[in-house]
Formats: sequence, structure tokens, C-alpha cells
Amino acid sequence: MKTEQNIKIQLHQTFPLTIKRIGINGEGVGYFKKQVVFVPGALPGEEVVVEATKISPKFAEAKIKKIRIKSPFRVQPPCPVYEKCGGCQLQHLRYDQQLKEKRDIVIQSLERHTKLEVNKLDIRETIGMDDPWGYRNKSSFQLGQKDGKVLAGLYGLNSHQLIDIEHCAVQHSQTTEATAKVKKILEELSIPIYNEKTKKGIVRTIVTRVGVQTGELQVVFITTQKELPKKELIIEEIQKRLSHVKSIVQNINGQKTSLIFGEETFKLAGEEFIQETLGDLQFELSARTFFQLNPVQTVKLYNEVKKAADLTSHEKVVDAYCGVGTIGLWLANQAAEVRGMDIIPESIEDAKKNAKRQGITNTKYVPGKAEEVLPKWVKKGWKPDIIVVDPPRTGMDNQLIQTILQVKPEKLIYVSCNPSTLAKDINLLISKYEVKYIQPVDMFPQTTHVETVCLLTSKIKVIE
Repeated sequence: MKTEQNIKIQLHQTFPLTIKRIGINGEGVGYFKKQVVFVPGALPGEEVVVEATKISPKFAEAKIKKIRIKSPFRVQPPCPVYEKCGGCQLQHLRYDQQLKEKRDIVIQSLERHTKLEVNKLDIRETIGMDDPWGYRNKSSFQLGQKDGKVLAGLYGLNSHQLIDIEHCAVQHSQTTEATAKVKKILEELSIPIYNEKTKKGIVRTIVTRVGVQTGELQVVFITTQKELPKKELIIEEIQKRLSHVKSIVQNINGQKTSLIFGEETFKLAGEEFIQETLGDLQFELSARTFFQLNPVQTVKLYNEVKKAADLTSHEKVVDAYCGVGTIGLWLANQAAEVRGMDIIPESIEDAKKNAKRQGITNTKYVPGKAEEVLPKWVKKGWKPDIIVVDPPRTGMDNQLIQTILQVKPEKLIYVSCNPSTLAKDINLLISKYEVKYIQPVDMFPQTTHVETVCLLTSKIKVIE
């Protein structure tokens, strides 16, 4: 194979490497004889000796054998299972430098996927956290058993070995406490824990979620069947040991799948939901409701959306991929009208409830795809001035991009959780839009994830 002949690096070859930057998965990136090499755990500016562990046609992967020159920003990760777990990728990098590298990840994506002159764009400094630890309001820990002891944690990096996590540095302390106590209860009552290999046992996963502002706690058991042995005892012990627990729920997932939740959910005790507050807004979170995992940064993110919208109370706003309505409701008090759509009907019901609860009357929510709903509204004479999109990691639906290019709102605010798909989508939008600025926000400190708010404005001023 011709491509193989271009590879100068051999498997297990040891060679020196200077790390130039951080890749999108948190690895150090260097070049050896013009060949790209990815090195987990290596930091920009470091000179390392590495051993090639995998050779692919376009790149090589390697592991650190020795660090000759260490980055001044290298720190000791506080988490004892950091290198095994794979949940975080940047704990070994000082936090202020993490923020700089995240901005660079956005720049790299734009350079790779757009025709723009990236050095001329207004790409702002990443907005970070005052305390970048203990921020995650929800944990989903798989269960296992060893010598009678119940384990709860995550599967290791590139392996199917369960890492028992007693304390996670990025989880909210209340979720950590809840998981530990529930685990102990299951152990004491000898509840059958699901075994991945034998496919026997009942309890697969413990999901805990806390309302950070309200302190309310929800515990969800994911089980393989509806019958849960000693159910009343389990509930009684949880209520006794966890004073803030407001909702205990069971979800059934008997499928062989990597998805955590199954279709059937029912309440075991307390309420079906917990309350959470964002700014002045209150939300009800049921077990399967999507809600941002870092409420402190969510407020900063949504305020950036509000800043980009720069509303004057006359604008018609579309909140595409609206979910339970969070972004649209954040803007509603300064807009003439907000309309949202989502393909999940339950989310639309939640969005309507959330609007009603806040006493917000200038919103309209419908189930469906934005690319199908939007043209119908335009045909009836309702044309948005601003469209806000907050798509999944895969980016915007291509049909929606074409619809936006036809509808031509004056402003498009793109909230992204994946710089690569943001860049690819921008490249399709720049025929009719220009990038005013991009604001990175650090929603997940210690990981390589970076959210951005990108303001795009129409190149053609619309004359009504």
C-alpha cells in the first residue's frame, strides 16, 4: 500500500519529539520527519522521548518514555485514577493554561475546516471558572462487584474494566456522597448487581443528580427488570441516610446497549423531579430530562447568548433544538416573541410547562424539525430576526443550514459543543453570513471539551 510507504515511523520505535499543541482529544501533538504523532499526557513546549504504539496511514500514536524538558504548566493531577479513568484529559495542565489551549482548539478547527483567514477573526479569551472542581451536577456510575464489595464507577480508557471511583474531583460533593451511600445500602442488603459478562443480576447503574442552587437530590436506579428485591428497605435506608433526597426513581433497561436509560421510568418515592434554578428561572428536572451539567457556567454561557442577541424587545427569535426551552426562556423577557422546536415531544411539553411556571407568555413551542417547521412559519408571514441554534455534537442538520440561508435572519447565534462541527457548519454559512466573533466558554474544566458562542450576521441587510 502506497500510503504505508510514506510512514517513516516503525511500531515500538523510540524517538525524540517536541510537542507543538494539544489535540482535540487532549493528546500532545508533535511532528517526526513531517509525520503527525499523538502522545497522550504530553504538553505543548515539552521535549519528550516516546515509543510508537500504533501506526496509521496518516498519523502515529506514541507513549511517553521520558520527559526531557517539562512544561512550566505541568501539575500533579489530584485524582488518583486520573490516568486509568479517561473521564478527564487535562488535570495535568494548570487551569489558566487549559483555557488558552481550549481557545487554540477552536482556532485549529477553523483552520482545518474553513476557508476563513482565522488570524483576522475575533476569537475571544475562554471564559473560565473561579473554582474548576466539583462542578458536575449529575453522575452516572456503572455498578460491578468484587469479593462481595459493590463497585461504582466508569469503564477504563479503551477497556472494559470497571474503575471504582470513590471520589471524583469534578463531581459535585452531594452526588459523590449519594453514590457512596447507595452503593453501601445495596451491598448491605445483598442486592444482585448486574454482571456484564454473565448478563445476570439486576442493578446496572446508579444515576445521581443534585439541584446545585436548591440542594435537592435525585437517585435513579437503572435495572434490568421491574422487580427490585427489598425495594421498600432500599427506599427506607436512602431516606434515612440522605437528608436532601427528594426523588427516588427506577428506570428499566434490559437491553444489551451502551445507552444508560431504557424507555420505562417510574417513581419509587418522593417526587418525579427535582427543582433547579438558573438565574431567575426555575426548572423541574425529571430523571431523563437533559440539563446542562455545569449550572455555574451555564449562566455565563446563556448570558453570552443574550449579549450576542443584543435584544431591544422588538425581535422575533427562533430557538432551534430548544430542548426544555432554557435558552429561549433566558431571552424571552427582552424579545417580542420566542418560538422553539425540538424533535423530542417530551422536551416540548417541558418547555411549555417551564414557560408557564415563569409566567412567560410570549413563547410558542412545537415538536418537529426546525428545517420543516421554520419554512411553514415564514410562508404564513412570520419571519425571525434572530435564530439561535444549540445542536448536538454532530452539528447542524444540512437541511437546516440550507433553510437558514433561504430565510436569512439578520443574526444567527450558534452555540456549539464541538469546534470541528462548528467550523464545518460555518464554512457552509459564510456564503451569506460573516463571523462577528467567537466566544469560548469552559463548561467542563479538566477535560478537552469547549463550548462556544458564535455570532454570525447577514452580509445582506434585509430591507422590509
